[in-house]
Amino acid sequence: MKDLLYLKKYVELHSDNKMGWYLLGKEYEKNGEEGKANYCFNQSGEVYEAFELSKAPDDLWMEYQYRVLQESRDKERRLNKIRILLLGLVMIFLIFTPMNNIPGHPSASNVEEQMVTSVNGQQPGLVPDVNEKKVGKVSPIFTAQALGSIQDRSRTLSSMLNHPVTLPVNLVVLGMGRQDKWLLWKHGMPIAFTLKKNEDSAVTYQSYNRDECDCKPPEEPKLKESAEEWIKEQEDLLVLSRAIRSFTQQEGRVPVSLSELVQPFPRNVLSGSTDNMKRHFRELSATYAEGGDGEGSSTPVQNKGDILPTAGSTLASAIGDDVYFKNPIEVIVDKNNHRLAVVSGNIMLRNYKVGLGGAKTPEEEFVISDKVVNPNGSATGEFGSRGMQLSDSRYAIHGTDEPNSIGRDESNGCVRMSKEDVEELFDLIPMGTKVRIVKGELPDAILVPKDRYQTQHKHDQTNPHKTYHWL
Repeated sequence: MKDLLYLKKYVELHSDNKMGWYLLGKEYEKNGEEGKANYCFNQSGEVYEAFELSKAPDDLWMEYQYRVLQESRDKERRLNKIRILLLGLVMIFLIFTPMNNIPGHPSASNVEEQMVTSVNGQQPGLVPDVNEKKVGKVSPIFTAQALGSIQDRSRTLSSMLNHPVTLPVNLVVLGMGRQDKWLLWKHGMPIAFTLKKNEDSAVTYQSYNRDECDCKPPEEPKLKESAEEWIKEQEDLLVLSRAIRSFTQQEGRVPVSLSELVQPFPRNVLSGSTDNMKRHFRELSATYAEGGDGEGSSTPVQNKGDILPTAGSTLASAIGDDVYFKNPIEVIVDKNNHRLAVVSGNIMLRNYKVGLGGAKTPEEEFVISDKVVNPNGSATGEFGSRGMQLSDSRYAIHGTDEPNSIGRDESNGCVRMSKEDVEELFDLIPMGTKVRIVKGELPDAILVPKDRYQTQHKHDQTNPHKTYHWL
């Protein structure tokens, strides 16, 4: 495993070295990771042909591998000493630099714009490209962080600058708000700061917070547009991952195509698809297949305890982008304040106002077992235009023909939602999503985007063969 890590670092620094790619491919082949091995062999070009087709003796390429690894290890030891020294200097600088402006010297806020440092380790959520060497016009890699005081930001920066070699060339960090224990995932999250790395691994920090920076951040409408696309893409990946897991648990195998998840009722694991789902399905499903547990179901690599792979794992490497959410999508219903939230770990994506049934609504855990459009044949009936049954019970999350009951205890136990909210939720949560009904976990503030989440429906998801008697 250490050899694999050193070889990965080596090709990051020497992406034009075909022998390095070939040796990395041999390591992946040894570990049974055929997809990655083939990719490396393709990058190695004629070196692969020379060694494989000519049947060169193993000790020849092993000797070369030893020299490559030794060179990489020696370089890392030298870099480690420099990083430790730089970290100490930066921390001393942050501690003793006053917050107010000093004549002739930059303020602590301005220093943020000139940050140049690094330390060892890697922040989850940052995925490097092994071919990134110069800043130029490299496409940005996005992530999101909860940003508080300038001291908190300094700590965040210290952890992000932990490993300059693997830090993306052009990183854009979006700022998340916080409410109680929840981090708030919103469309239109502001750009908090950027980190740009040159070919010498020196990192330049640019703040976009006018309140904390004595500077005028540049206007970058295209960057904000790209950030919004990233936010939507992450939601699609989160939804698709849950759908693949649900299908795998139900069928005992990984789906071979996206169409297996988007079928007519009652096999509509997903309500529909999106362009992002189509683009990433193969890589995401392949990751589940590689991580099969041998017990009739497959799980992603590093996906123990129902947690999605972090960036830098097989999944993140496979799709070539930052996989932000590390926990599966889940629904929480709070009886105290009539709220229903869509969450992933401690990140809240939505928070809706709902109607409940008081003591008739049980405090239990369920899963979405049935998803139907226009329950009992009508979009304007007592259950509205969408219904999602909770396990094998008579409880469901559904629309209502009594909109004034939202926010009150007037149902016989079910969760009522407005038309716009229930239709967005129907598209957001796949079959098999966990639903927890609790007291006192959710904030009061409503959290919904202006442009609602929506998939492309292509199949009939009505159920004319059953009359629903939800409570």
